[in-house]
Amino acid sequence: MTMAFVLRGRLPAQVIFHADRGCQYTSAQIADLCRDLGLLQSVGRTGVCWDCAATESFWSTLKTEFYHRRVWAIKPEAVAGVGRWIEERFNRLRRHSSIQMMSPVQYENHLHQTATLAA
Repeated sequence: MTMAFVLRGRLPAQVIFHADRGCQYTSAQIADLCRDLGLLQSVGRTGVCWDCAATESFWSTLKTEFYHRRVWAIKPEAVAGVGRWIEERFNRLRRHSSIQMMSPVQYENHLHQTATLAA
């Protein structure tokens, strides 16, 4: 989350971090980080995978297209590789059918330009 925050430079008002009820997402550490970054927290209902469908789809894509296609010698190598794939491939190059076949970065820029023109 810190990397996403830093790379964007500025955020629209009331950004929501939505996750399932896993302990890694409901921890005091994540609550503190969200507070420090000015993010609102949201969690889905217990046992309802559709509440986090976009996140579930992301993890499936990451595992299918990248993670399970490699052998990792050490954990830091896997961590760095996943971070690089998310930032370089998923966010900047991979086109998504749910956002008009644009990459997330292209779509976010498109929304920003549209909002600027409308103002």
